[in-house]
Amino acid sequence: IGRGAGGVVYKGILSDQRHAAIKRLYDAKQGEGEFLAEVSIIGRLNHMNLIEMWGYCAEGNHRLLVCEYMGNGSLEENLSSNTLDWSKRYNIALGVARVLAYLHEECLEWILHCDIKPQNILLDASYQPKVADFGLSKLLNRDNLHSNSTVSMIRGTRGYMAPEWVYNLPITSKVDVYSYGIVLLQMITGKSPTTGVQSIDGEESHNGRLVTWVREKRSATSWLEQIMDPAIKTNYDERKMDLLARVALDCVEEKKDSRPTMSQVVEMLQSHETN
Repeated sequence: IGRGAGGVVYKGILSDQRHAAIKRLYDAKQGEGEFLAEVSIIGRLNHMNLIEMWGYCAEGNHRLLVCEYMGNGSLEENLSSNTLDWSKRYNIALGVARVLAYLHEECLEWILHCDIKPQNILLDASYQPKVADFGLSKLLNRDNLHSNSTVSMIRGTRGYMAPEWVYNLPITSKVDVYSYGIVLLQMITGKSPTTGVQSIDGEESHNGRLVTWVREKRSATSWLEQIMDPAIKTNYDERKMDLLARVALDCVEEKKDSRPTMSQVVEMLQSHETN
């Protein structure tokens, strides 16, 4: 049912008739001990916006993860098929912000996802988002945040990656904040950040044309109408749309210290949720 950089995903039915997504990882070079340590940490995570892991296999070169199956597919599929109205998009934005705040700030381990993008945000039967695919995630010890310099391999997906990866700067939770901001812009505009990604000295630019285009429109009086995905049409809350767009632009600031934390993003989005 899916294929990514980390492996192939199959749909399976367990003996108790539950439908499962089974990911077969390509890279079996990781030692069994390291794999089991990461799996045990992921298995202890518990959040309504995080995909549930039901089991795993580590046998010889085989590495399998067994997770709950999401009937509505990925955010990517839903954006391209225009199935998401304005309120669904706002709820997805809030749910993803909540789970990232949980991973960054509430877990004993310091967990960076490192590959937030619409393909890794799955939707359940009621369109609640669940973040999946920790294939690239980095588990770091909270007591030694300087270990962030050990993230040597560039991780992530072109178009969603923070400038820190390109310029070899220390990696912090703000790389996920940046990717989240790009996902918000994609949900608002309906445009993919990977179209028109320019090359700088052979390196792919981290912010393509999408961020620049939205920033340029911001000075116009009716800027939201100009950037909005036509699929949303006129049925939306203008205050919430304005807030979402401004939060997105804050999240994709070049300097990581200028970006908010994910818990600050949750506060901003929740402040309008009940209004």
